[in-house]
Amino acid sequence: MADIGELEHSLSLLILLLGGIILITILLRPALNRLGVPSLIGFMLLGFILRVADYHYSFLSDDIYRIFEFLATVGIIFLLFRVGLESNLAGLRRQLKRASVIWVGNILFSGILGFVAAYYLLGQDLIPSLFVAIALTATSVAISVGVWHESKAIKSTNGELLVDVAEMDDISGMLLMALLFSAVPLLKDEVDIAATAVIAETLGLLALKLLGFGTVCVLFSRYIEHRITAFFKKYMQLPGRILMIAGFGFIIAAIAGLIGFSVAIGAFFAGLIFSRDPDAVKLDTPFEILSDFFTPFFFIGIGLNIQPDTLVTGLGIGGVLLAVAVIGKLAGTGGPAVLTTGWRDSILLGVSMIPRAEIAMIIMQRGLELGDWAVPSEVFSGMVLVSLVTCIGAPLILRLLLRRWPQRSDNT
Repeated sequence: MADIGELEHSLSLLILLLGGIILITILLRPALNRLGVPSLIGFMLLGFILRVADYHYSFLSDDIYRIFEFLATVGIIFLLFRVGLESNLAGLRRQLKRASVIWVGNILFSGILGFVAAYYLLGQDLIPSLFVAIALTATSVAISVGVWHESKAIKSTNGELLVDVAEMDDISGMLLMALLFSAVPLLKDEVDIAATAVIAETLGLLALKLLGFGTVCVLFSRYIEHRITAFFKKYMQLPGRILMIAGFGFIIAAIAGLIGFSVAIGAFFAGLIFSRDPDAVKLDTPFEILSDFFTPFFFIGIGLNIQPDTLVTGLGIGGVLLAVAVIGKLAGTGGPAVLTTGWRDSILLGVSMIPRAEIAMIIMQRGLELGDWAVPSEVFSGMVLVSLVTCIGAPLILRLLLRRWPQRSDNT
């Protein structure tokens, strides 16, 4: 009976927490939006407040933590499915040549600078330095795009170029994450000539698997997806069609996880599959209900994973990584952009690429789950600081710059 009573108590506490979190996230979102602060900042702080409270009062059981981890995983699937769904691959192809030059400089400079700072300045080992480097290549396009929309500049040449470069960032970030996850188990041991050969073989196999998975996704998108969507559109009401798309997203994400990638990779590819179908994309408006329910749990999970006793060390590490994050995007994006757009536009693009949120924190979160040998707690805390500051500071600066240098669709 005691066990049943403890189970009932834990279940009641979990339901109480979930109900409270749902209400708080609903209230946080519009309140922070009015302040111009991304809602994900509030969600991460909410998770950290829960962690601090548990640190002092120990009211969260291991089972509750595992349930929050599951909800965070579902949140990742919805988050990256939506990133893929909102990708405009057709539009990207139109500016591919111009965007690719900026993208290459952006990725190389941000990644190399991040690795050098983590490995040489902060004294981290090889694997944590690689996680930092790849996380810093990513950009949270949603943060800056909101400011460009607000300034009625998103349809300008530079606005479209920003979206294209950021989409390429998302895609390359996910691919680099897949490569890193395949390599880290081998890199964990001392690297020698034999290990290098094994790593090369593993990465080659991964490339083949990725090519095969991508080919299947392309074929599904081109020849099957629109037929399925049309069938359900004809015989099913809107809520059912939304759940159908969500169901396919979960299945594709799971298949990616089962063949050696992560569910995050699969969710992103699932979104890309449906992104080419206008009928599927139209379903995204009611899809927001599901997305808005689950996505906050990913960012709450980030806050829950911050260990309070690593905050002091994390602040020092975060300060160094913050400087690197800002310099990496300003120089890596602005440098190549100045050759084709001019110095003012290059500054606008560079500042727009500074925010780090979804993709960067997914990479760090996955590394943290592997253990301290992959991402130490203090490094994770430092990257959370980078996310907080860049997601708040960059939009404020960008808003001022766009007022001073307005962008128009017919004049950039």
